[in-house]
Amino acid sequence: MSQCITGIGASSGIAIAKAFKLENPALDVEKKSIEDPSEEIDRFKHAIDQSKIELEAIKDHAEKELGEDKAAIFAAHLLVLKDPELIDNVKDKIKEELVNAESALDEITGMFISMFENMDNEYMKERAADIRDVRKRVLAHLMDIEFNTPSMITEEVIIISDDLTPSDTAQLNRQFVKGFATDIGGRTSHSAIMARSMEIPSVVGTKTITDSVDNGTTVIIDGIDGHVIINPTADELATYEKKKEQYTQQKKEWAKLVTEQTVTADGVHVELAANIGTPKDVPGVLNNGAEGIGLYRTEFLYMNRDQLPTEEEQFEAYKEVLSKMEGKPVVIRTLDIGGDKELPYLNLPKELNPFLGYRAIRLCLDQQEIFRTQLRALLRASIYGNLKVMFPMIATLEEFRQAKAILLEEKEKLVQEKIEVSEMIEIGMMVEIPSTAVMADIFAKEVDFFSIGTNDLIQYTFAADRMNEQVSYLYQPYNPSILRLVKNVIDAAHKEGKWAGMCGEMAGDEIAIPILLGLGLDEFSMSATSVLPARTQLLNLSKEEIANHIDLILNLETDQQVKQYVEEHFLK
Repeated sequence: MSQCITGIGASSGIAIAKAFKLENPALDVEKKSIEDPSEEIDRFKHAIDQSKIELEAIKDHAEKELGEDKAAIFAAHLLVLKDPELIDNVKDKIKEELVNAESALDEITGMFISMFENMDNEYMKERAADIRDVRKRVLAHLMDIEFNTPSMITEEVIIISDDLTPSDTAQLNRQFVKGFATDIGGRTSHSAIMARSMEIPSVVGTKTITDSVDNGTTVIIDGIDGHVIINPTADELATYEKKKEQYTQQKKEWAKLVTEQTVTADGVHVELAANIGTPKDVPGVLNNGAEGIGLYRTEFLYMNRDQLPTEEEQFEAYKEVLSKMEGKPVVIRTLDIGGDKELPYLNLPKELNPFLGYRAIRLCLDQQEIFRTQLRALLRASIYGNLKVMFPMIATLEEFRQAKAILLEEKEKLVQEKIEVSEMIEIGMMVEIPSTAVMADIFAKEVDFFSIGTNDLIQYTFAADRMNEQVSYLYQPYNPSILRLVKNVIDAAHKEGKWAGMCGEMAGDEIAIPILLGLGLDEFSMSATSVLPARTQLLNLSKEEIANHIDLILNLETDQQVKQYVEEHFLK
């Protein structure tokens, strides 16, 4: 008898194969007394070295398959293995207490994990997950236990697991791994992001999938609607084979639109752009038919290294992206460090709530040497393409004015040095703080464009950390309060003859797209793989028709009512 379990569709597509339960063996640590601490420390060092070799190989594989930004997690794992505070504490415990390496490692890492998990910010909680992942790897080497890893899979399967660690996901071989389902996780988890990059259908957050499936059982993954069908009937298999074929055909139809502009059913052109993290992401942008880059997250240039990138390093990266885009617009966001993105070499102060603290433009205006170096690199690269510079986390008009003034100062210096700079650079800002959205009419007089960052705008508006599962119900992109703020920003831009874009998750959401079109959004920027589905959807929508519904939608009472209204009227 078949069973259907519902979770979160994290990566679209249909997969049908036998279940492969990825269960790590129990690593039960027994505390033992030892006589020779130097011998035990040598065992520990050997386990660390073996783990480093493995992680380097996984990191290299991830960089080739997924891109540099997705491989960054393994650089973080390698940093854990090189952290003297952790490594030295384990060695000291072995020497001072004459205990085995397994016990010393377990206790010291347990202390760090507990400390980070109890901190009230997502970045530190992710560091706890990194340490937990690394601990398992080192313990396995100490205990001479072989893990059942995805890299060992040699037949077509669907992976079933409580969760997939970043190192698990990076080892997925698309030839054999047709999909996966997990008990925990959400659309923004590492495994979900990687699955979308690799286009592997996945359903996460099912809560019970590992208890419900046996190895070898036939499983269907419906990453479109978020369903997992266990032991499907013949009729269900036939239905999903048909749905799989329809999805394959749909992808072929999307591919026909790669070179097309995005024009609605009533002839309105909107721009579909893609978000990137490194120059290596540009081929994906072009292969998916994006009309520009709506967000280049420059912070990846600064991460996973032990010092700031030089002006020359930055210039080469920006030049590469601008050149490859061949005149298409490229919106480059200045450094957005802080919150969940930390640079150890900057020795920034620890904060109780870093998401609301010393980050992004606040850090750049305070540490201007860092900011000016980046601006010089951007200005020098501007002659190689269509550059638009965007400042993140702007809360007040004074911040924008100061940031723009610094950029213009650096431009003047370059001109004095006889270094060529484009005269066509637009200067804009992210709208991700409610105070900015409310004051958009004032900002619009001074900016060249707005780009709405909905991920932060939503969590700040509802005072709810979107990564906190206990308040995740408050991540409501369709809530009328959010839509009214978005309308305010778009209207303010248009009144001053400026354009408004969106680079948050919401821009590629099929429920949000009709509303954003009706509100008059000019540019939708999303993950590259979402561009063609969004273009297909927009080709069949009439902006004029939807605009007639906007007042009614904005006066609905709840997020759910808005979703239901869109499904009934615009997703038929």
